[in-house]
Amino acid sequence: MTSITIYHYLIVAAVLFATGLAVAITKRHFIGILLGIELMLNAVNLNLVAFSRYDSDRLSGQLFALFVLVVAAAEVTVALAIVLRVYGHFKTVDPDELTEMKK
Repeated sequence: MTSITIYHYLIVAAVLFATGLAVAITKRHFIGILLGIELMLNAVNLNLVAFSRYDSDRLSGQLFALFVLVVAAAEVTVALAIVLRVYGHFKTVDPDELTEMKK
């Protein structure tokens, strides 16, 4: 029976980060972009917790992960408020169709 090492955590986090990056780049609406950013933040959290598990000071990585979760929650709140305002004004959530904001 094999044990789970830090490399297993890092591989899962790298796959999660790559998936989030692909989603953030390829989606054509703001909600999909936000979901990709959240996946990338969760990959960072997984790295922080994995490194704290194999470190002598186990609490520091978990505290950083908690702070990242709080910042992610605030980011989602502000971003969704902006998306709702943009949709209310332009009636679309497609970033390519928002040409009036460039003026």
